[in-house]
This record gives sequence, structure tokens and C-alpha cells, in this order.
Amino acid sequence: MGASGWDYYVPYQEDLEVALQNLRHKVFHAEDYYWDPWDDDLPDGVAKPRPATIEELWEDETVQEEGTHSILDMHRVVRPHEEPDYFTVQPVSTTEALRTVGTERLTRAHVDDLQPLANRRWFGRCALLHNAAGEPQEIYFWGFSGD
Repeated sequence: MGASGWDYYVPYQEDLEVALQNLRHKVFHAEDYYWDPWDDDLPDGVAKPRPATIEELWEDETVQEEGTHSILDMHRVVRPHEEPDYFTVQPVSTTEALRTVGTERLTRAHVDDLQPLANRRWFGRCALLHNAAGEPQEIYFWGFSGD
């Protein structure tokens, strides 16, 4: 299938980790992710049911190999000075924002220019977006995942 790009806007909240986990639960409950219902161990024409929890979802072998092509493939936000790893979301740093768009107060108008910062599969990015008054308004999550 290949990797899929995904992106989401969520209302601002100070704790990026809480914002990520809330978004993951919302996407999971909306069933807005890739799910392969076919299993060679089941009789022809019988689909496996969607899992009841995110933990159950990740117990599925196909999901472990192919991912969900959504924010569900990101498990946590990296902390400052921590190296990003697979399944993590890295916030855009002040240095990256200044280098990429010339300001540290990012807005929705900067989103297209931020896209190249998510340049690896199975890694996500997030950026705090501000309103016209310069106040934090929302968090933008984006990346690529899935095989």
C-alpha cells in the first residue's frame, strides 16, 4: 500500500502529550484509520471485527506490520532534548520555525511551509499555531506512516 500522509488540527492545550492522546482516542473511536478486516485464519467472507481498544488494535499482527496510516501510529510526544524515534511526534522547535518561516509564532498560514519538516516515515511532527492576536489557538499534528 505504501505510506500515507495524515494531518489533524486540535484545539490548543498546554500539554502536547494529553493533546496527542485525546486525538488518538478520537480517531480510534471514529474508526478513522486503516483496518484490514481479512484474516487468513478466518473462513472466506468472514471479516474480523474492529478492536475494542487501542491496545487491542496494536495486538493485531497486520497493524504491527502495516500500521493504521493515521495518528494512531504515533504513541507519544518526544520531550525537549530527546531524540525522536519511531512512533513519536516531535514538536517544531523555535529554531526550526525561525529557519523555515521566519517567525516563532506559527499560524495556519505557515502550515504548507512546515510540511517538509515531517520528512521520515513512522515519525510525526506537531506545531503550536497562534491566532491573529498571537495567542495559542490550536495544535497541528502531521506525518507519514504505514506500509
